[in-house]
Amino acid sequence: MTTIYVDADACPVKDEIVRVALRHRLPVAMVSNSWMCTDPDPLVEMVVVEQGADVADDWIAERAGQGDIVITRDIPLAARCLGSGSVVLDADGRPFTEAGIGSALAMRELKAHLRETGEIAGYNPSFSKKDRLRLLDAMEREVQKVRRQA
Repeated sequence: MTTIYVDADACPVKDEIVRVALRHRLPVAMVSNSWMCTDPDPLVEMVVVEQGADVADDWIAERAGQGDIVITRDIPLAARCLGSGSVVLDADGRPFTEAGIGSALAMRELKAHLRETGEIAGYNPSFSKKDRLRLLDAMEREVQKVRRQA
């Protein structure tokens, strides 16, 4: 059965993800380093992992596989999950793909270097209503596709 895994620590669209998952009666694992309030539905599991770099990412990557959907803004985690056959979406609904993940990793490294050297400041642009709608649309499409393949 398809499971939706959410890298929940900095995810701005947890409610939207749960809404789509519950409409399709799919289990959701919200994975975080600290407890957060989630939907009380038994299909929504709050997974609190130990503190530490990449502990939540490791938990997700060890479990996500073919037919699962992963929602994350973390590019290295996206690369790991793509390698296991998962569908991976950014929190803004943009899909991570095998064809584009190498470029995304390279751009991430370049931006980190430019921030360290002071050439640029900040990280991501603010999250918009358009981003939320794109995520809802992308999740609906991916859930339907996974269901057809099953």
